Amino acid sequence: MKKTAALLFSALCLGAGALAQTDDAEDREARREARRAAWAAMGIEEYVPPEVKTGTAEELGAWDAPDATQGVAADEKHFYAVANFVIGKYERKSGELVKRWLGKRGGLIGHLNSCYEEAGRLYCANSNHPNLPMASSIEIFDTKTMTHADSKSLGIMDEGSLVWFDHYEGGWIAGFAQYDDETGLPYKDHTYATVVTFDKDWRKTGGYALPASILEKMAPQAASGGAIGPDGRLYVMGHDLPEIYVLDFPEMGPILVHAATIAVPAEGQAFDFDPNDPDRVWAISRPRGKVISFRLPPME
Repeated sequence: MKKTAALLFSALCLGAGALAQTDDAEDREARREARRAAWAAMGIEEYVPPEVKTGTAEELGAWDAPDATQGVAADEKHFYAVANFVIGKYERKSGELVKRWLGKRGGLIGHLNSCYEEAGRLYCANSNHPNLPMASSIEIFDTKTMTHADSKSLGIMDEGSLVWFDHYEGGWIAGFAQYDDETGLPYKDHTYATVVTFDKDWRKTGGYALPASILEKMAPQAASGGAIGPDGRLYVMGHDLPEIYVLDFPEMGPILVHAATIAVPAEGQAFDFDPNDPDRVWAISRPRGKVISFRLPPME
C-alpha cells in the first residue's frame, strides 16, 4: 500500500513538473511575442539577409599537372601547380613542364596551400597540417630558378592553420582553417575557421567570421583558397565542392556577407586571379589531376 502511494505521489510530482515546464515555455513565448510587438511599435524590422546571387563560370582550358593537388598560381607566361611539398612550373601556352621545386617528405615544408606570384617571387601559405599544435609560415620561392628564397614564420596561432593570404589595405588578410576530424582540436570544429587582418608587419588588426551558409558546405574542412578580387570583394573556395563564394565585407558586425555562389569547373582548393585578365581565375581539379582556367560571370 505504501509502495503504491509513493508511486502515485511520484507520478503527480512528475505531472506537475511537466505542467510547470509547459507553463514556463508558454510564458517565455508570450514574453517574446510581447517584445516583438514592442519592437514593431518602435519601427524595428526583422533582419533579412541579402539575396545570394548565383552564376556559372565558363571553362577556358585544362592542362595535365600531377602536382596540382593543393592549388595553383599564375603569372603572365606560366602557371605553378602546388602540392604539399612540390611546385611545378608550366608554360601557359603549351602546358609543358619547365621546372619543379622539390621539397622533402617529412621535411621543413609540409603542407603548401595557396600561392600567388609577384615580382618574380612566389608567395605561399604553409602549415604543419595534419600535426598539432597548428603552426604556420609563409614560404617564398624564386620563380626563375624555382629555388626557395625566404621564409616568414607565424608560429603557433590560435586562429588555426594558415591556408591563404593576400594584400589588404596596406597590410594583409589571411584565412585560417579548423577541422572536425582528428587533425583538428577537440574543442574547435570547422566553424571556428576565420579570416584575419594584419598590418604590414603581421600584427593582428582585426578579423571576420565566415557566414554559416558557406561553413555548412565546407564541413568538415574549411576554405582552402581565398583572394581579394579585382572588385575588392573576398573570394573563397572550399575543399572539394565545385563552387567559388563571393563575400562582402560587412558595414557593421563581425560576419562576412555571402553575396554570391558561382559554379566552377574545379573542385575546391586554392586558386589565383589572372594577373592581366581580371575575370579569369586559375584553379585545379584534384580528381582529374589538372589545372583549370575559367572566366567568372558578371555579378553586379
